[in-house]
Amino acid sequence: MRRAAWLALLGASLAGTAGPAAGQAGRPIHASDDAGRPLVLPAPARRIVSLAPHATELLYAAGAGSRLVGVDRDSNYPPEALKLPRGGDGMQPNVEYLLALQPDLVVLWAYGARSSDALLDRFGIVRYTSNPRRLADIPDAIERLGELAGTAGAARASAEPLRRRLAQLRARYAGQAPVRVFYQVGTQPMYTVNDGGIIGDALRTCGAVNIFGGLPAASPQVSAEGVLQQRPQAIVIGRSGQGAEAALAEWRTLGPTLTIPSSAIWTVDPDTMHRPGPRMIAATARLCERIDAVRKANADGLRPQSGERGKNGREREPRRRDP
Repeated sequence: MRRAAWLALLGASLAGTAGPAAGQAGRPIHASDDAGRPLVLPAPARRIVSLAPHATELLYAAGAGSRLVGVDRDSNYPPEALKLPRGGDGMQPNVEYLLALQPDLVVLWAYGARSSDALLDRFGIVRYTSNPRRLADIPDAIERLGELAGTAGAARASAEPLRRRLAQLRARYAGQAPVRVFYQVGTQPMYTVNDGGIIGDALRTCGAVNIFGGLPAASPQVSAEGVLQQRPQAIVIGRSGQGAEAALAEWRTLGPTLTIPSSAIWTVDPDTMHRPGPRMIAATARLCERIDAVRKANADGLRPQSGERGKNGREREPRRRDP
């Protein structure tokens, strides 16, 4: 009952601003979000709330940082975002927090909870679902958000260098010898990704073959034994901090079963590699460099030959060619 009364009072306070940027000069902005849902803003958004860390980064890249009035609790980049009001996230949106900020645009994650959608619609708050699924979608997303925020010029200035960098990466690694990679996104249980999402696109950009890319689930659960059966040439783990060292240690416990050299097992920062924001393209460039080092080591014959023994005395795996 208290919540219903609170919403009624808030509705009265928003009566003059029920439509996004209502009464402001300028032509209405017509757009579609990444879910294919059309939306209309009467004028560029002036009060934006982001409920996803990647969306926060995209909005800052679009020059719309000054229009952000609130972010989710996980938005930690750029540093300016830490100074904004924080509450809820895409999975558990705090409706009271959202409405109290009186936004005219809320940017949501595609896989977040939809429980707040009807209430946002009721108060005339436009929502935009963000879901870049390819690296090329990142600069496009920056420009679309710039249009919604009235910062199109700044957005283009951010997007174009990202497009050029991405084109350079694709050209550099196109036609290179494939490297079989296992990409790990979780531990206990262990998860990976298929080829349908943006991490799979990053691996393809590097000329890598995702050993579980053909699985139907976007984030399938796998086992260490299942990974080794696929004979990866490199293992990439999306962990940072203490979790990174723990994940590496888990692979080391396999001992002789693990035939991949330690230089071909490494961690990457999940904030930059798992968020489809502007930093992901630079993170992909670093990923490609590490994968290329594995590729060159294989080509130079640094992978052990059949029958050779390492310093620990155990037989090394035979060198093989990938299909």
